[in-house]
Amino acid sequence: MNIALIIAGGKGVRMNQEIPKQFLTVREKPVIVYTMEAFQRHADIDAIAVVCIAGWENILSAYARQYGITKLKHIIPGGESGQESIRNGVFELEKHYDRNDLVLVHDAIRPMLSADIISDGIATATQYGSAITVIPCQEAMLETQDQLSTCASYPRANLKRTQTPQTFPIGALADAHREALARGITNSIASCTLMVELGHTVYFSHGSEKNIKLTTPEDIDIFRALLTLRDDR
Repeated sequence: MNIALIIAGGKGVRMNQEIPKQFLTVREKPVIVYTMEAFQRHADIDAIAVVCIAGWENILSAYARQYGITKLKHIIPGGESGQESIRNGVFELEKHYDRNDLVLVHDAIRPMLSADIISDGIATATQYGSAITVIPCQEAMLETQDQLSTCASYPRANLKRTQTPQTFPIGALADAHREALARGITNSIASCTLMVELGHTVYFSHGSEKNIKLTTPEDIDIFRALLTLRDDR
């Protein structure tokens, strides 16, 4: 089985909104609904789980009913950090699914996720045991120590920009989180960084520039433009 684990536990302070950014309405639909719909439509996704910010669980359930998200099976409490939220989700899924079933860990605020990205993540993780959605680094990359200046660059060909979903067998990711707790690793920013910190090799699947993360008000403007482009097509 393939289970989408959507991480919606953050407050989104950089968006300067009272409402968590995953619940902001864009063109009369909440952001998180767009994200759930991407997994709902995909034939290879068997279930959806959402790690939800406290106080929004009933609203999330209501949205699922309103928009026909029938694959939503689990709503899980969020944590104090991204790592804790993912851990909460993975540990809960471990109770319900086989260790070898795949979990696709995805940011709730990446609502332009395509079916091709989901499919390639599943195929790559099935073949190699992991799949980190990435895109090439197109910009010149400069190193800095003081955040004000630089005298060194880094070859962009050696870099990848990571996105989500990040896909692993449930058992392997749960074991990694247990090892991280035992080793005192508590603030790794993503599943891929956690695995690398623990010494594991991870493999790449294909992402897209359109698979944007909604972090700032400017990102919402880009999201609206992408929705208009998609509707026109």
